[in-house]
Amino acid sequence: MARMAAKDDAKGPIQVIDRMMKLLDVLGDHPEPLGLKQVAQYAGLHPSTAHRILSAMAGGRLVDRLDPGSYRLGMRLLELGNRVRSRISVRELALPVMRELHAQTGETVNLSVRHDDEIVYVERTSSGRSAMRIVHAIGARAPLHVTAAGKLFLLEDGFARLRDYAKRTGLAAHTRNTITNVQQLERELERLQRQGWATDNEEAEIGVRCVAAGVRDDSGQLIAALSLSTPADRMKPHWGPLIKETAERVSRAIGHRPREARIGAA
Repeated sequence: MARMAAKDDAKGPIQVIDRMMKLLDVLGDHPEPLGLKQVAQYAGLHPSTAHRILSAMAGGRLVDRLDPGSYRLGMRLLELGNRVRSRISVRELALPVMRELHAQTGETVNLSVRHDDEIVYVERTSSGRSAMRIVHAIGARAPLHVTAAGKLFLLEDGFARLRDYAKRTGLAAHTRNTITNVQQLERELERLQRQGWATDNEEAEIGVRCVAAGVRDDSGQLIAALSLSTPADRMKPHWGPLIKETAERVSRAIGHRPREARIGAA
């Protein structure tokens, strides 16, 4: 047995991931907690190998370790599943509204989410020569402080954490208009807080302006941003309130109710 365990320890990381998935599948097939020997047997693994992998997974909350020596799926999987579910549903529900906004303005409409200190664009509507087309901007990223969408998430973090972001990133400039001073960025977020939508005045790219508003889920959490990008000379003042109204439509579609509405209904 010791020889078998030593052989298992020599396996590469890809095989470890494969075995981890087998363990998750076994636990997923059994609603009741399983003992180590049962899990190992069902997964076709040596108990020492199963124990080592399960211990690492327990550290990451992918599984819960119960006494005496039994295991079940962990709450971290539920948390991750809820994040994925919310983002997928946002894309599905936002896209028809994005098409409407694009038809109304003739400009590019973006849907983005936050990843660490960056915005990631996950959906976009734009126009070709003859008709509107959908462009999947998978992987396109930008720092939070240079985009209208990113500023929404900085405001959501709160002013106390803004300086931490500034230290981590240095508020690097992308154009001559990028806000690189934390006090100026605070004033920008205060303005956003008052009006309900954010702006990017050629801060990410010269010649391009943007307005953005937040999309919230049924718990009130900011999960995405809807934005309208245009050539600088085509931006209209009324598109700020319009993007805010459109983002609120998407929020309501995924179950968000503003606090005022909840209080009024109580």
